[in-house]
Amino acid sequence: MPGQYTSIYRPFLDFLTFQKRYSNHTIVAYQNDLQSFFNFLYQQFGDIALNQVTGSIIRSWLADLKNSGMESKSINRKISCLKSFYKYQLKQGHITTSPMATIISPKIKKRLPQYVEEKDMQTLFSLVEFPDTWDGRTQELILKLFYATGMRQAELVTLKESQIDASNCFIKILGKGNKERIVPINKILIENILLYLKNKRTNFESFDSTNLFINSKGKKLYARMVYNIVNKYLSLVTTIDKKSPHVLRHSFATHLMNNGAEINAVKELLGHSSLAATQIYTHNTIEKLKDVYKKAHPKA
Repeated sequence: MPGQYTSIYRPFLDFLTFQKRYSNHTIVAYQNDLQSFFNFLYQQFGDIALNQVTGSIIRSWLADLKNSGMESKSINRKISCLKSFYKYQLKQGHITTSPMATIISPKIKKRLPQYVEEKDMQTLFSLVEFPDTWDGRTQELILKLFYATGMRQAELVTLKESQIDASNCFIKILGKGNKERIVPINKILIENILLYLKNKRTNFESFDSTNLFINSKGKKLYARMVYNIVNKYLSLVTTIDKKSPHVLRHSFATHLMNNGAEINAVKELLGHSSLAATQIYTHNTIEKLKDVYKKAHPKA
């Protein structure tokens, strides 16, 4: 692919990085989507100028992705990327109209998020034995923190010691777009964290003192390691298909809603930018009510 295309979308990626402060993960995803799009343009249409790209050309790219077996959710992400890209080009005056104006995102079948039952979470923390080693203590605290806060995997991996406010019993979580939110935690968990910090300084001569969690070598944890920990222990207490950190996030939100929490409060705790993202958890609450009704009502 000619370098001219890279020079076209590079300023847009810089804008997302330095002005919008998007995460590195999001920047890489946008870059991959744009590379895929411009590769397609070059292969199908040669050195086509940006202002010559039409809605029908973009639809042919989307059709190509669909024919290759890509799911609607992934296609929608690419559409979202292109919409943001062309919106930026409009503001910069590089084009006069956006070819995305006629692009309609494919519908996605809504799926209820999987979550671990409350009784299974109780089993995890009351009956499952964690190894009496540094790794064992790290694994137990990771699981407790995920379930107590609903934080994302990336937020936990980058969680700093300085983000723990022990005196006020809360954690400052740095979420998507570098948005900070405050999540309260109970005193017992605070005590567990303080003990972990104390043991860190007792057990290691040299260690990462910035990040909260470290492995047995004193180094920061990585996402794959955290995923494997969650998957391992959830496999002991539940048979649901997905056993990931995000499932614990779903469990946190679902259990709050099922126990009467207001949806706006759950939204703030999860760090959602809009209420629409949180509303999916009301479906689980409704399903629970239906189940109670069927079991309890004589005419059900």
